[in-house]
Amino acid sequence: MTEAMPLIFFGTVLVFLMLGFPVAFTLGGVSAFFGLATMGLNFFNLLPLRIWGVMSNYILIAVPLFVFMGVMLEKSGLAESLLETMALLFGRLRGGLAISVVVVGAMLAASTGIVGATVVTMGLLSLPTMLKRGYSPELATGTIAASGTLGQIIPPSIVLVLLGSILNVSVGDMFMGAVIPGIVLVGLYLLWIVITSILNPESAPAMPEKELAQFKGKKMYVQILRAFILPFFLVFAVLGSIFAGIASPTEAAAVGAFGATLLTIFQGKMTLQTLKDVMRETTHLTSMVFIILVGATAFSLVFRGMHGDRYLTELILGANLSPHLFLALVMVVIFVAGFFIDFIEITFIIVPIVAPIFVAMGVDLLWVGILIAVNLQTSFLTPPFGFALFYLKGVAPPEIKTSHIYKGIIPFIVIQLVALGLIVAVPETVTWFPEWILK
Repeated sequence: MTEAMPLIFFGTVLVFLMLGFPVAFTLGGVSAFFGLATMGLNFFNLLPLRIWGVMSNYILIAVPLFVFMGVMLEKSGLAESLLETMALLFGRLRGGLAISVVVVGAMLAASTGIVGATVVTMGLLSLPTMLKRGYSPELATGTIAASGTLGQIIPPSIVLVLLGSILNVSVGDMFMGAVIPGIVLVGLYLLWIVITSILNPESAPAMPEKELAQFKGKKMYVQILRAFILPFFLVFAVLGSIFAGIASPTEAAAVGAFGATLLTIFQGKMTLQTLKDVMRETTHLTSMVFIILVGATAFSLVFRGMHGDRYLTELILGANLSPHLFLALVMVVIFVAGFFIDFIEITFIIVPIVAPIFVAMGVDLLWVGILIAVNLQTSFLTPPFGFALFYLKGVAPPEIKTSHIYKGIIPFIVIQLVALGLIVAVPETVTWFPEWILK
């Protein structure tokens, strides 16, 4: 019965989550019940110490700072300027508008890292234009939803901060390790759009020459410079300071938050109301992440108190699973879990359980962390509960049906899995850049 207790505990948490109970209170409440039952009142002496240890973690200060940076940039109008400029630059190509959405999604990911804000912004600005230009609803919605989730893997990403903290891997290394996989993913998205526009030209037409002609001239170069220099300045300030070893990720997040505020002022969008809205949204998002983290801390304490981590490690090692087979099993579990629960829940529930087993197997945790991050990105895209799909549907025109979004996202989910396979087959995609930088 003692060995079965961790499984009963884990199963109870999953049942309550599937029933729709709030994640933070499910983790905290079920953990308190089982903790009291197995450890007695001593559980309530241990839990505050664990929570204090998490809340005093210097690395996690980066979370509210990166959230602030992302929300502030959303208010700055930078995304709108980028989309307009990129659309006109690539407009003469078939599929040019879709290509511009992917490129802007990547740039916004490197600037903000907030999926909801990116998907909503690009959905409002790009989707009506793409439909007006004759794009198929499936290609348009799939491109926007997939591009909006690039903030999950392209640094600075909140997911990478959380994974680094849980796996006890340097967040700076996580950022560096994610650079090449992020570029590969963007490249695969662009390749798919090019292939689609060649095989099915009607689904991705070019922009009319009349609109392109209006863009040419001196105004074009001013607009290009204005649209590109500002986000590049911010990305360089944040990531450059980390990669050069000048600042820690937390310090770089503070630089990013300050830089985003300056850019909003420079764009003429800063008002007292804007500042209030940004602070309110930052507080809301940060509170959501940290209250789940408190619940996850209680879950981890009870699970380890029941020796669940030791039991699972012995079970896996006793089954003589190879590291690659165990990794495949974990990836499948995370992928399937992404259909039903949010990436934060997966990060805080599954990752702390499997991390000690990877350590025992001698697997590189940086590589595992990036694989998990890419896999978690699919949790935003997979029906029926992909959050990016919900965000997009919420701002889509009435003629866009849910079936359009579901059909459109399938090729991009396949691309995610192909990218995941490439990273598994070639670990150097993760490890080479950090090693090169740190030489």
